[in-house]
Amino acid sequence: MASSDPLPVLRVADLTQMQIDRVQRWHAEPIGHSFSGILGLVCDQHATNFRLWHEEDKARSPTATDAEIAAVKRTIDGLNQLRHNQIEKVDDAISDAIAAAGISVAADAPINTETPGSVIDRLSIQSLRLFHYGEQCDRSDTEPEHREKVAQRLAVCETQLEDLSLSLQQLLDDIFAGRKRHKTYRQMKMYNDASLNPAIYNSGRS
Repeated sequence: MASSDPLPVLRVADLTQMQIDRVQRWHAEPIGHSFSGILGLVCDQHATNFRLWHEEDKARSPTATDAEIAAVKRTIDGLNQLRHNQIEKVDDAISDAIAAAGISVAADAPINTETPGSVIDRLSIQSLRLFHYGEQCDRSDTEPEHREKVAQRLAVCETQLEDLSLSLQQLLDDIFAGRKRHKTYRQMKMYNDASLNPAIYNSGRS
């Protein structure tokens, strides 16, 4: 039995707008939200991308010391691990929603190259990119050529966000109509695992 709503607990238009609104809000107040369910998981993952964006800015500062860069790198590694874990949580929640809706999917139904969770991650980053390009457009200490270049890039980013949002909605429509299969893609990162990263497990050996 197929659901008439592709994903009753999450609509892509709501998701995209939430990401845009949160980026603006979190630049003015502490990071946080009151969402629950899948939208809450999406917002948690978005908050991690927000933190990552600004940590990566720190790492690229020409005045950063070696010690500061090393500390930022460790923070980035931890946030990246959390980010991938949260993407998987979003995809697992979608799997639960599929099961709860009683969706029947043919064994030979195609599977997408990207999961909805990974597309949502890309939308999150795009909303951050839009905000920061918007900041550049508003600068008064730059030449007109700079602002024109930024405005052109901002227009491209807006188109890309619209295209990606539409593609995600179409993917969810297909998944919840049983036309495509959904799986959580396990990242299985090795670099933060002390038992799998040789630079870690060999560090105490002579």
